[in-house]
Amino acid sequence: VQLQASGGGLVQAGGSLRLSCAASGRASSTYTTGWFRQTPGKEREFVAAISFTGDTTYYRDSVKDRFTISRDNSKNTVYLQMNSLKPEDTARYYCGADLFGYSGSERLISEYDFWGQGTQVTVSS
Repeated sequence: VQLQASGGGLVQAGGSLRLSCAASGRASSTYTTGWFRQTPGKEREFVAAISFTGDTTYYRDSVKDRFTISRDNSKNTVYLQMNSLKPEDTARYYCGADLFGYSGSERLISEYDFWGQGTQVTVSS
């Protein structure tokens, strides 16, 4: 599985961005896809995930009412719509593929088998 993340950029606080995670090598509809983020000197943290069926989504509490994860299986792509962005959302965002997911695994970095290269999101105050 190869993952390509895109859509990051510089935006003012309160603005919006939509990240894309395009998959190849295996249909994204067959595994859970997650978004994580990382800032220098800190561990990568869970942001959101979507089940392979698209029926179930998961969010960290701090983004729950602002971010929306979705998938378009016809394009083999998972999206992360980010609204009302805050400076603390600044990070490099990575998408990952969890091929053998189980309940609860979607939030665990160790359960992800493949990662994209990441895309930088910078939110200015």
